[in-house]
Amino acid sequence: MSDQTPLIEAPKSRVPLIAAVVVVVLAIVGVVTFLVVRGGDDAPRATGGDKAPALSKDKPVKVVIGAVNASEPYWDTFKARAKDAGIDLEIKDFADYTQANPALSQGELDVNQFQHLVYLAQYNVANDDDIVPIGATAIFPLGLYSQKYEDVADIPDGSTVVVPDDDSNQARGLLVLQSAGLVKLKDGGSAFSTVADVDESASRVKVKALQADLTATSLPDVAAAIINNDFVTDAGLKFSDAIAKDDPKDPKALPYVNVFAARAEDKDNAVLQKLVEVFQQSQDVLDGADKASGGTAQFLTTSPAELQASLDEVETQLRATKK
Repeated sequence: MSDQTPLIEAPKSRVPLIAAVVVVVLAIVGVVTFLVVRGGDDAPRATGGDKAPALSKDKPVKVVIGAVNASEPYWDTFKARAKDAGIDLEIKDFADYTQANPALSQGELDVNQFQHLVYLAQYNVANDDDIVPIGATAIFPLGLYSQKYEDVADIPDGSTVVVPDDDSNQARGLLVLQSAGLVKLKDGGSAFSTVADVDESASRVKVKALQADLTATSLPDVAAAIINNDFVTDAGLKFSDAIAKDDPKDPKALPYVNVFAARAEDKDNAVLQKLVEVFQQSQDVLDGADKASGGTAQFLTTSPAELQASLDEVETQLRATKK
């Protein structure tokens, strides 16, 4: 899977596009999280049986949480809130995010939280796996910036707007432009759209793709530019300067929500569901996570069923691109 998570620079090839996407996104947020649920010597294991153990402060269920950059203060807060719910959290660092899904699939982990749905779809399709989302965390928006205009409505018809040329951010940038009313995509838009999919006759602006690290430097010469989150502050901009960004309520943005993920057989596990609930309903945890993201996180509580439907759609689209 921020891309601020999520907003990633992906490789040029379309199939492995998500791996690179997630690296940059999550690097911006400064945190990549892998959650593990397993029993310690004195605690029952949350998964691996027919029934999840009951949660109790007197006999907590052991949960090992793995994270890259576990020094963010909100992890200690999360640990305290989980303890209140009968979950004994132990934080563990992982050096390589690419190990998280294979480890989950092989049973070494019981749940992870580091990826958005597009990345998860990429992994499942590439590995013929069926890891599923069990809860949402946040979208880390991709923004449109301008040095000339303070509102999208002020951008003149026929002017040029640039998007990153990497596959994933190009598609996501085009969806932002479509949501803002600047372009219309021939197929309605998807996580795999390109500039070639822009319906020029029905669009207000012309779209040009540039190398991701050049979109910010192009601002003096164009009407506006989609800028990956990792280049925003380097360009002397603030995230609040964006004149348009992903709308979490837009179904087209849903594939970019970060999720808790588990093996298919554990999708209804009560302990894992409680862990998601603790994250989503603990305001001090959310405040800390938002601070770690530079104030860009847009938290969601999208249902697992909706997340799964979006994942299925992206996987179908991805398989179609491979034919």
